[in-house]
Amino acid sequence: MSSTKTDPTQPIGPLPKLIFASRWLQLPLYLGLIAAQGIYVYHFWIELIHLIEAAFGNQNALNALVTSMGYKSGSEVTALNETIIMLVVLALIDVVMISNLLIMVIVGGYETFVSRMGLESHPDQPEWLSHVNASVLKVKLATAIIGISSIHLLKTFINAANYDEKVLMWQTIIHAVFLLSAMAIAFTDRLLNLSAADKH
Repeated sequence: MSSTKTDPTQPIGPLPKLIFASRWLQLPLYLGLIAAQGIYVYHFWIELIHLIEAAFGNQNALNALVTSMGYKSGSEVTALNETIIMLVVLALIDVVMISNLLIMVIVGGYETFVSRMGLESHPDQPEWLSHVNASVLKVKLATAIIGISSIHLLKTFINAANYDEKVLMWQTIIHAVFLLSAMAIAFTDRLLNLSAADKH
């Protein structure tokens, strides 16, 4: 039984060429994500500068931190305390984790869906990029989202006195749903890999 093979020297038709070229429409999306990451970097440094200034007694910087964290106390906050420092540090970690997520989406998505980047011989090539595909990227994104959700939940619990019980309950439920979804994605991916291995 003969199998039909495509001749590599045969030119691609106009319609398939147009459809394949449409992948470049994603390029502005990735450039937009790079711009969004720049905004996150700016926000990170603003918060860090406020934290340093507040540590040296700047009341305006302290007020800016208290307002941005949504922290409320029975008395006026006149100096940094452990709770405020912890909330600010968690917010900075949150920005870093979201930035990591953006890098995974930008680099992994471009490599998978748009064009090869040719980083095989580059010393700074991310280890995960050498075997990235849509399935691996999906699992890594789900794991990153769980990490971000964990930071948000920890921030909420530290500042729990300023939140309604319903907010605490729903944030916990949403985090549990994220966790179960990631487990389901990883389990499905494992089943597909086992099925593909059995066929070979």
